[in-house]
Amino acid sequence: MSDLDDLRRTLPMVGAEPAILDDTRIAHVVAHGHRILSRRTVPGVRVELEETPDALVGTLTVEAGAQIAQPIHMCFGLAHPTGAQHIKIDVKMCEGAQARVLSHCLFPLAQAAEHRMQAVMEIGPGASLTYTEGHYHGPHGGMRVIPHATIKIGQGARYFSDFSLLSGSVGTLDIDYLVEVDADGLAELSAKIFAHKTDYITLKEAVMLRGDRSRSLIKTRVVLEGQAQADIVGITEAYAAGARGHVDCMEIVQGLAHASAIPIVRVFHPEAKVTHEAAIGSVDKKELETLMARGLSPEQAVEMIVSGILR
Repeated sequence: MSDLDDLRRTLPMVGAEPAILDDTRIAHVVAHGHRILSRRTVPGVRVELEETPDALVGTLTVEAGAQIAQPIHMCFGLAHPTGAQHIKIDVKMCEGAQARVLSHCLFPLAQAAEHRMQAVMEIGPGASLTYTEGHYHGPHGGMRVIPHATIKIGQGARYFSDFSLLSGSVGTLDIDYLVEVDADGLAELSAKIFAHKTDYITLKEAVMLRGDRSRSLIKTRVVLEGQAQADIVGITEAYAAGARGHVDCMEIVQGLAHASAIPIVRVFHPEAKVTHEAAIGSVDKKELETLMARGLSPEQAVEMIVSGILR
């Protein structure tokens, strides 16, 4: 079985079907460590990645005015228990372009492995990018994942991101995103994570609302059980007239888990407004009793409540 076959078989763990890699209408890149195993482009999309001993380095460009009908799939991973992967990528959405990127990060056997992602994204004026990132780190808890990104959203542009890690162990996760939004731009950042055992999460998302009427939402849902820990920081700063932002963080703790949530909001213009809410707690007792009264076991009831929160 090849490394490509191993990664293909893991795609359903992040909600994707292996057949997407065979569809000639769909652009994709599959990389194992620092080797590119498969790639395809479509009109309007350029993927230029270079293999080096220490990293995969390159750019993903969607040309001006291009409307990419099918999602662009980027599959990065390791099929072995140990190893390292470092990705340095620039994502460029040219003026008026529209695309969806589905990023699949797959480490099904990881016991002592590391994945680092350094991304710079530029969303040109009037462009739109939806970036969905699904992770699977296997059951062993030996994965260390460090995705850092800087995103610049141009005038009237839109950026939507959705990070999810809902199956298997997390291991160690350190997310650090910085987003800057120009006039009439929109940024929505969503993260959903389920942590177990001794998993450790650090999540920092910062949005700078630089332009008039720029808008943003940071929404985080984290569930922790066992001895898992999470430190969540959501920052929104508004610098211009009509800027609007909101930070929304909810963490559910069970067992001996520990959680912290720090929303930070700053306003530097009298016509801007930023709001926040943060909540940390356990599974609602009344909801639990209601589900158990309908025949669910305590474990099933907790699982259903947690699934609802993460959705």
